[in-house]
Amino acid sequence: MKETLRRFNFTPKKSLGQNFLFDPAIIDRIVAAGEVTANDVVLEIGPGAGSLTRCLAESAKEVIAVELDDRLIPILEYTLADYPNVKIVHGDILEIETSEVFKTSEVSTSEVYKVIANIPYYLTSAIIRHLLESKTKPSLIVLTVQREVAERLCAQPPEMSVLAVSVQVYGEPHIVGKIPAGAFYPKPDVESAIVRIDLFAAPPFASGEDTDHFFSMVKAGFSQKRKKLKNALASGLKIKMEEVEEMLSKAGIDSNRRAETLTVEEWKKIKRK
Repeated sequence: MKETLRRFNFTPKKSLGQNFLFDPAIIDRIVAAGEVTANDVVLEIGPGAGSLTRCLAESAKEVIAVELDDRLIPILEYTLADYPNVKIVHGDILEIETSEVFKTSEVSTSEVYKVIANIPYYLTSAIIRHLLESKTKPSLIVLTVQREVAERLCAQPPEMSVLAVSVQVYGEPHIVGKIPAGAFYPKPDVESAIVRIDLFAAPPFASGEDTDHFFSMVKAGFSQKRKKLKNALASGLKIKMEEVEEMLSKAGIDSNRRAETLTVEEWKKIKRK
């Protein structure tokens, strides 16, 4: 992989969070975590030089690789020339609805797909949110992320956060394993991990309005760190303390608790009141 980058005189950009994964053992582990089979369609975000892409293509029915950096497109075309089941898309995944991505593919958008990728760490939250809130959601997400972020995604009470609730309302995340810095080029300054999110089959909300209501409640609850829930909700939602206490009482939740101690199911109970 390093030789290919040198062949094309390519220099990774720190501003784009480009740390390319090249360790074959780690790449195999990522593909294994996604349980990729010949029936699977895989969406890869940020394929870089194509090391993970090739391994995915050897197992999957089709791989759709979305790359933002136009300098990498000719490199991908070179490294993936022998894989006709790979479709390269030049674009910003955050600006593309996943159903639009599949228009470049021979695969129907009605087919279940998986997301498996080594993403830029500074875009982790934005990419996960984009995938979870898209109209065409994946069945499974496997990502390499900063280890600290992976731990936050998988947190349980009393260490919950907006990020943890936002992910766990859609699916069940868990850490598959850690990745040494030496598995990347160039080496990142942080420790990394492989995280897998199994999405629930049923959507968590009946409508977009319910979704907005839920997340406005959660964000308000976490708006004042380590403060009592009743105070954070009253301030964040701009409603009277009496209304908040009644709402929490109906949900069976002590108003003196803190946001980080609530489970996702408890947040849902508050939303429904």
